[in-house]
Formats: sequence, structure tokens, C-alpha cells
Amino acid sequence: MFSWLRDLRRQQVRSQPFPEEWNTYIEQDVPHDFCLSPDEKRLLREHIQVFVAETSWEGGSGLEVAEQMKVTIAAQACLLLLGLPNHNFYPNLRTVIVYPSAYRIWENRPVGGGLVQPGYSHRLGEAWLTGQVVLSWDNARRSCRNPNDGHNVVLHEFAHLLDMRDGYADGVPVLHEGQAQYDEWAAVMAPEYARLVEEVQDGRVEVLDGYGATNHAEFFAVATECFFEKPVSLRKRHPRLYEVLQRYYRQDPATRALACRWREDSDSREE
Repeated sequence: MFSWLRDLRRQQVRSQPFPEEWNTYIEQDVPHDFCLSPDEKRLLREHIQVFVAETSWEGGSGLEVAEQMKVTIAAQACLLLLGLPNHNFYPNLRTVIVYPSAYRIWENRPVGGGLVQPGYSHRLGEAWLTGQVVLSWDNARRSCRNPNDGHNVVLHEFAHLLDMRDGYADGVPVLHEGQAQYDEWAAVMAPEYARLVEEVQDGRVEVLDGYGATNHAEFFAVATECFFEKPVSLRKRHPRLYEVLQRYYRQDPATRALACRWREDSDSREE
């Protein structure tokens, strides 16, 4: 009963004309949209409408979350969903909290030897198992406007949310194709993670950001950023990793990027 009402409500939201002002926000802030096919553009906009309508938004440090912020964040979060079956718009998401810039949190930081030291640390974003995604707006917008540097805090944190959908932050999202896909995932992700750890230790990190060597959950989030932002380089230097991510997300951003004008100079040289 409740799912039927939810689906009816979503259908009504998607049937509304997409606000022209929202298109302006996307043109300004989400260059990834430029490379999508007409069908993908249409689907992304339908997803944005539902995501904005269903999400609880809160501002941190007195920020009023403006419509442009909602649309820009939603567009990036929904980019991950374009090929996912049964995604249900991040059902584990409760609230998106937006700070104007990097924010401070009080935490116990490890200092070695099993000891911790309390203090403030600065964050650009985080995702919680309890369903909150926290973002720094200026970083979210800046990283989105530079779509091929391999860094995107929104993609990163919402990849964590996909990972956490089964209740665990372990770098293994809910896969769609049964045990064989889980077996392939483990066979590829474990050595790729070990490879990045070794690259970080040797000081020779190439495509993937070294932060992915923190743990398996961060590796999946970093690999997701790279899959969408540096797809040609990832496919060339980590072909098996690219393949398992392509199979999961059911998108081919490398082929998309090579046909896209704003990426010809940066990505085509890597092919």
C-alpha cells in the first residue's frame, strides 16, 4: 500500500515540467550533464525532481539551503543512479546537511600506540550509517564544476550511501546479479585496493586518489569518483576495476567522455 502511494507520488512529481531555472543551475554547475545522451538527460531530470521533493534539507552554521544548492547536489547524487535498477532513490537517506564551507567536528583522533587525542578536525563531507549526508557547499560546487580532476565530494559521499544500503560500510554495495557478481567484485576489488595501498606506501600514486587506501569503504568511494571523473585514465590503467564498476553502475563514462568536447583535451590523450 505504502509503496503504491509512493510510486504514484513520484509519478506525479516526474510529470511536472522541469523548471527552466533548474536547467540554468545545471548548465552552470553540472558539466557532467553536457555529456549525457538525450534519454539520460531526461531521466536525470526526473530523478532530480523526485530527489529534491523527497529529501529533507538542513543548513549548517546558519546557512539557508537555496534551491540552486538542492538542484546541484541532487544532480550529482542522481548521476550515480542513472543505470542502477531498484535504487529507490537512496532509501537509507534521511537528511542532507549543507554547510557553507569546510566545517569542524570534535573527535578523538588516533595518534599511535593505541592512543587517541581529542580535538577539532575540518571536514568537506561525510556520510553516516544513520542516514545523514553532510556536505560543504563551496567544495561541492567547486568540485562539480571541475568534472575531470577525479575529486567530487558529492559523488564520494553518495557512493558511501550506496555502500551502506545493506547496513555496512565495507566497500561492497548491494549488487544486482547474484553471487557471481559478488565473487567477481571480491576478486577484483581486493587486489586493486592492495595495489593502491602499495602505491601510497611507495609514493607513486597515479590515477586513484591515495585516500582510497584508508580502508575498503573509502576505496569504493574514491574509485567511484574516478570512474565518473577520470574514466578514460581509469579504464586504461585499471581495466578490471573499470569493468566491475561499469557492471555495477551500468554506465560507460569513458565512452561518454571521449565523445564529449570538454574532455577531449584531458582524457583523449590518455587513451
